Amino acid sequence: MNKIAMIGAGSWGTALALLLTRKGIPVALWDRDADHVARLATDRENRRYQPGHPFPDNLRVTASLAEAVEDAECVVMVVPSHGFRAVYREVFPLLPEGALMVSAVKGIEIDSGMTMTQIMQAESGETKHLHFGVLSGPSFAAEVAERQPTAITVAFADTQAAATVQRLFSTEYFRAYTSCDVIGLEISAAMKNVIAIAAGICDGLNYGLNTRAALITRGLAEITRLGVAMGGEPQTFAGLGGLGDLVLTCTGNLSRNRTVGLKLGSGKSLEQALSEMKMVAEGVKTTKSCYKLAADLRVEMPILEQMHQILYHDKRCQDAVVELFQRDLKREADMVCR
Repeated sequence: MNKIAMIGAGSWGTALALLLTRKGIPVALWDRDADHVARLATDRENRRYQPGHPFPDNLRVTASLAEAVEDAECVVMVVPSHGFRAVYREVFPLLPEGALMVSAVKGIEIDSGMTMTQIMQAESGETKHLHFGVLSGPSFAAEVAERQPTAITVAFADTQAAATVQRLFSTEYFRAYTSCDVIGLEISAAMKNVIAIAAGICDGLNYGLNTRAALITRGLAEITRLGVAMGGEPQTFAGLGGLGDLVLTCTGNLSRNRTVGLKLGSGKSLEQALSEMKMVAEGVKTTKSCYKLAADLRVEMPILEQMHQILYHDKRCQDAVVELFQRDLKREADMVCR
């Protein structure tokens, strides 16, 4: 491709921009913060989020959306979910006909309960023939920037668009698989951050590996129930963007959401925990949006419910664990026992 626009110069946006430009593909990396962009341009690396990785010559930084999006065949959205709609409204009028729109954001909009591709579709209407998809999977940004072998999934309803983006991102150390289950991949990406905060809480409470394994497994069951209710395919949740990303985020020391949980489990308030973070932990806001979504769809999600109580109603972490274990006993899955 002649040019890619990367909308968001945080840790993940920078890692993806490095991935593509190292492959020889020109990228325009945009950020709203003009001071941040000026530092990127001067330093020729992102010392705030990805230090030690110099920018290739074909990586250009800009604070102008028009400059970033002009003539871009593919636009990758990497901005926090709570500001996604506002940024996309500015991006949309600048998009060329037929552009590939890739969301690399893991969240759900609180007020609407929409995923990021749903927001783009709603804001775009029928005036341009755009392709909307998502890129997700077990991928810490720091390790991608370090060229650590990584596998992810790209989902588009249009199989040709999925294949194009698959080829675009695949390198000798970054492997992309394709899927047509956009909504399933987005729900997995969003909800795994909620479960990762819960995993961090368990670790902060000094619970053992038994607890973590149970949480991940039952968390996956909840993610699958919500995703299927939204129209996702069950097999998606056992894949890279489901189980793979969930395990990574619940166990890895680079996980921002697990880090928030660790702080909560050790006795800190949510305000204290977030004040000590320099990057956004999407799971905090996603807990609120998915809680509302589950209630609207009447999907049973006991771990999510307890996380909502902890984050937004000051419930003690220990009390939430006790309440989960005192629920009515039931079968593990809906199946016929003979």
